[in-house]
Amino acid sequence: MENVMMREEVVIVGGGVAGLATALALKRVGIKSLVLERANELRITGGSLTLSSNAWIALEALGVAHKLTAVYKPFKRGEVTNIANGVTQEILFTTDEGDEWLARGPRSLHRRALLEALAEELPADTIRYSSRLRSIEKTETRNDADSFGVIVHLEDGTTIHTKVLIGCDGVHSVVAKWLGLKAPVYSGRYAVRGLGVFPEGHGLKHEVQQFVGEGRRFGIVPNTNTDVFWFMTYPSTPSAEEEMAKGDPKIIQQTMLERVPDSAQIVKDVIQHAYMPSLSWGPLQFRYPWDLLFGKVSNGTITVAGDAMHPMTPDLGQGGCSALEDAVVLGRHIGNSFIRNGGMLSQEDLEVEIGMYVKERRFRTAGLITGSYISGWVQQGGGVGVISSLRVVGWLAKFVRDSVFYKMAFRRLVSLIQYDCGKLPTGSASNGN
Repeated sequence: MENVMMREEVVIVGGGVAGLATALALKRVGIKSLVLERANELRITGGSLTLSSNAWIALEALGVAHKLTAVYKPFKRGEVTNIANGVTQEILFTTDEGDEWLARGPRSLHRRALLEALAEELPADTIRYSSRLRSIEKTETRNDADSFGVIVHLEDGTTIHTKVLIGCDGVHSVVAKWLGLKAPVYSGRYAVRGLGVFPEGHGLKHEVQQFVGEGRRFGIVPNTNTDVFWFMTYPSTPSAEEEMAKGDPKIIQQTMLERVPDSAQIVKDVIQHAYMPSLSWGPLQFRYPWDLLFGKVSNGTITVAGDAMHPMTPDLGQGGCSALEDAVVLGRHIGNSFIRNGGMLSQEDLEVEIGMYVKERRFRTAGLITGSYISGWVQQGGGVGVISSLRVVGWLAKFVRDSVFYKMAFRRLVSLIQYDCGKLPTGSASNGN
């Protein structure tokens, strides 16, 4: 193992959505960063993700929204069908804000397309693949621009001295653990996601279709005229998932086909056309919002973003969206410091700005974690969670889902995610406010 020592102004751990978006945000304000990605190429697990208006505002700030909106169309509506009684409810994704908001409406897109759109804007040497983080060390530093107070040790023997370390390394973040944030907890549900591919065209309407039943929820979301994202969430325990844990895509596909009822044949058709490399399966985890509100999310110039900060269940579709928000907000705060100090990264000033980033993101993302969990619990009919064994609670959750949630509460949740993360500074600190 060769020992290599490097110096980098900013190191980002993780080359997913949060990591690449943060690197791009920093590039836009004139700061070069190094992204450490453990895989040997861009990660595309899961196939697709849905981006709402708040994500498109962030992507506009990053300068890449136009690449994706030209390919992927927004959704105006969707349907939710109750498996037990066949009753279908309509979901509207539009608001009274008109065409301007619709242009930023929810779209389902290939994860690879988003990652490539971000990566294409970065210098070729930004991403260092096959780079696994082993440990983090913080040293005594001087409060000047020549201070590299964080040392990152990689498994291949490389040592990197940096001024800023940003953990974008997912649910099981090494950086979050080093900071002392409590580990995410299991929600009581598992999820399977994949991409159905129809080379001759799927012929489906461009709308979201969901089906809800006894503790289960599944649906289909078209990406393009040929590709359809599909998902299923259901209550389970790790011991009950041993067969699936073998990771055989054929087993996952066959198991899902068996669990989808014949009344949702359209979902079965999409699963039968699954593109095997896109399949992902695993437990849904989240960080308790109070752990985020009161936990240590930064230490000097070390912090986290994306799932490393605020893992949440996917029931509001806000995992990727909030990661993009993080990138712009973090880029703005670090950029303000950089500009204010004449194009230098000052240790003392950076600590203040990173602290402001954490303060800005704590309450926003804790609210999304809470809203996502409640949304999932209600839509699953109260079939999961600590109090799911109480029959009256389950009955109430199903009543709320079937009579209130999609008609009233869902529209309020849509309004909640219409969030403007702001712009990046261009030339002076005041431009980022």
